[in-house]
Amino acid sequence: MRVLVVEDERRVAEALRTGLEAEGWAVDVTGDGNEALRHAADHEYAAILLDIMLPGLNGYRVCARLRAAENWTPIIMLTAKDGEYDEAEALDAGADDYVTKPFSYVVLLARLRNVIRRRATARPPLLRAGDLVLDPARRSCSRGEREISLTSKEFAVLELLARGQGQVVSKRRLLESGWDFAADPDVNLIEVHISALRRKIDSPFGRHSIRTVRGHGYQLVADGGSDA
Repeated sequence: MRVLVVEDERRVAEALRTGLEAEGWAVDVTGDGNEALRHAADHEYAAILLDIMLPGLNGYRVCARLRAAENWTPIIMLTAKDGEYDEAEALDAGADDYVTKPFSYVVLLARLRNVIRRRATARPPLLRAGDLVLDPARRSCSRGEREISLTSKEFAVLELLARGQGQVVSKRRLLESGWDFAADPDVNLIEVHISALRRKIDSPFGRHSIRTVRGHGYQLVADGGSDA
């Protein structure tokens, strides 16, 4: 999954990037409020970590504008302010949670997982395509009774296909689900991960659940057929 970190203090921003990437997240970082709005409009994020004191457009206004645009991505405000009125203003602007600096990274991760779980009410807790099951909370995958080990990038690609089951998903959109914009990877990298996924979730089971739609992208189907 992909997270947007909006933090103008470079040391804090890079520490968050390093920690989150080590947990398997794709991370985009910006230190500008207006640029944060552009990123949020152009990309789908699992959550946003949003500093309050930003140049140009502060965190309160960024949050309020996102909610006014009906962008309901979970937002955790990060701030050096610890007053009750500051916390109330953040929550009133539409934030899901509020963390005061300096913060415990372990606690921040727990809060991040929590806001994503709370906002997942519109999404099924488990994603199914026939007997293929993905558990986004546990980052696990199985087919029938057999657990399948996936890398973080493979899981991100498969999760997006599973969320739009039956729909054709473009290579570019699949790329955006698991790589941050600064990496600028080639879209053909998706073919490598699709091949790896097929070797793991299809070939051992005689299935063909990931289909190529030439010129458009890929789709995941519930009944991919069997060779048996």
